[in-house]
Amino acid sequence: MKYIQSSVEQVRLLERFSNKSTSGTLHLTATHLIFVESNNAATTAAQEIWILHHHIASVEKLSLTTSGCPLVIQCRNFRVVHFVVQRERDCHDIYSSLLRLLRPVSYDELYAFSYNPKQNEQQREEGWQLIDLGAEFERMGVPCDRWQLTDVNRDYKICETYPRDLYVPITASKPIIVGSSKFRSKGRFPVLTYFYQEKKAAVCRCSQPLSGFSARCLEDESMLQAISKANHNSRFVYVMDTRPKLNAMANRAAGKGYENEDNYSNIRFQFVGIENIHVMRTSLQKLLEVVGSRFLSVNDYLLGLESCGWLRHVKAVVDAAIFLTKAVTVEGASVLVHCSDGWDRTAQVCSLGALLMDPYYRTIKGFMVLIEKDWISFGHKFADRCDQLDGDPKEVSPVFTQFLECVWQLTEQFPQVCIWCFHEWLLLQIHEHVHSCQYGNFLANNQRQREELQLGDRTHSLWAFLLREQQNYLNPAYCPTYADTHPVLEPSTLPCHFKFWRNMYHQFDRSMHPRQSVLKNVLTLKESNCKLEDTIKDLEAVSTCISLGSGLMGCVEGNYPISILFRVSTGSVGNAKHAEEVSTGSVGNAKHAEEVSTGSVGNAKHAEEVSTGSVGNAKHAEEVSTGSVGNAKHAEEVSTGSVGNGKHAEEVSTGSVGPIHTARELSSFLREIKGKNKVLLECYIPASERFVRSAQHLMKN
Repeated sequence: MKYIQSSVEQVRLLERFSNKSTSGTLHLTATHLIFVESNNAATTAAQEIWILHHHIASVEKLSLTTSGCPLVIQCRNFRVVHFVVQRERDCHDIYSSLLRLLRPVSYDELYAFSYNPKQNEQQREEGWQLIDLGAEFERMGVPCDRWQLTDVNRDYKICETYPRDLYVPITASKPIIVGSSKFRSKGRFPVLTYFYQEKKAAVCRCSQPLSGFSARCLEDESMLQAISKANHNSRFVYVMDTRPKLNAMANRAAGKGYENEDNYSNIRFQFVGIENIHVMRTSLQKLLEVVGSRFLSVNDYLLGLESCGWLRHVKAVVDAAIFLTKAVTVEGASVLVHCSDGWDRTAQVCSLGALLMDPYYRTIKGFMVLIEKDWISFGHKFADRCDQLDGDPKEVSPVFTQFLECVWQLTEQFPQVCIWCFHEWLLLQIHEHVHSCQYGNFLANNQRQREELQLGDRTHSLWAFLLREQQNYLNPAYCPTYADTHPVLEPSTLPCHFKFWRNMYHQFDRSMHPRQSVLKNVLTLKESNCKLEDTIKDLEAVSTCISLGSGLMGCVEGNYPISILFRVSTGSVGNAKHAEEVSTGSVGNAKHAEEVSTGSVGNAKHAEEVSTGSVGNAKHAEEVSTGSVGNAKHAEEVSTGSVGNGKHAEEVSTGSVGPIHTARELSSFLREIKGKNKVLLECYIPASERFVRSAQHLMKN
């Protein structure tokens, strides 16, 4: 690996919540900062810490101390690393290099454009085609007689932050759409985002109207009237303004604001009070200060969590989603959701509400579709909010992180874990890659910018990676049937139900005492159960063998256990799925005893073909020796005339001879049936070469 500067040795890594330190070497590459532990013990692997430059949020060089020059790095995935570099000059070089690398000025500098997972072009294209939003709307039941697909935004001329394909009421004409877009902030007019087919209720989204104190727009009023008429189960439309009412009223002074109910006769207005991006950014910063402090008492720690207000803001988002869900599923009313520009709080409420209403979005693939639809395609500003480029720091805000936490709070609240197909590891992985810029899905601010960057041709899709690794994110207790019979979730928003997400904010702090993971215990228990089930199946197969009189395989010269002969001697040949398939060849896919016992020699399909060499076209030994006896398909049917239900040689020849336990008993038994039928004898040759040789010797004698 080439480094863009010389490695810096004798660097100490300090653990965040203890006085422990680790010495090692610090490397700076074009994409990563790498710390490699100096390993004196040859028996243990050296610890390595890899930090993507795009994960780094800030770098701080502290004052020189007697032990060296401290360097503190804070990451967007909430990792905090504290290095002590011996020489101040080395520390300054690292500091200056990181400052240049963590502030790219163009998208081409991002990791996604150089990342190469060794996929060919076809695999890359298939990865981008995994999510089909057209198919998703078809799953919801649109287009239909009330909603249509419109191409008015095909060239992004109406709204450049919306996707090309949009769904509007069937009665909304192009003049209505164009007029409404001119009356909405950033041209984001009302469009469909979710259709609740059971009650024909719609969830629509838009931005705030440019109403000021008295302005009105007939086209916009007609658009809301069309949304109302598209739902015959309700005479009105809820308009959810996700902002606090005071904020919305203040926007009126700037010529914006909210809908005037006097002009929109068919609406019911509802404020839900989610704070803006600046409040959320400050709240998270305070939270990180509290959880990063080493010297707080328990009381001060809890007071700090309360005063930062982060969980209170999470609760506000969940409250809004619950209101949306009840309005649609209980009242059967359509709902129009907006905030200021319709790409932050609106995305949170619409996506979380859909998650509560539709069990499909609680699957791994469905959750990806939900993010693709409500966040990526509808223009959440990932580049600005996640600080992908060197831009305005006031535009940075943890809006998407907050949404992921809301989802985690829901997964924690419900005791019926079987309704969630995934667990928190999926949420953590998505959060990791939203900030890594390793994949193209979350780059830029909207679909138009992504098309201009040609992300589908130049980068790889995160969804393809997650689906390949989905076994790591599956909830072992998930039950699709239960989830489908309990489609709508009704969470409680009592304060006691909201928890601190330790695995998000402390996932990299090794020195903290880890909490017992219920999920890991469940996964371990499931693995143990699978092993026990396999053991039980083996024991049942052995029991079946013995009860059917196939105990001749049970012991070989010295009474060895049957499992030794069954597994070691025969190796569970071919498709034989049960012990009796191996021993007699009469069950399941084991079609001929000799195929199991001798390993399907050539194309010989019957015992005589193996032992005597495929006599002409005769397909059965009895056809050669006795003259094709009817439709008898088994040796015992030929030799004895299909005796009852006797399916095994010993049942036919001797009348259910009991278990044969030793080689001596086997020899006696074989001599007893000698001369009756060679095929019958073949049925009892076990898959041990020793038994084959012994049986052939007895046949000659």
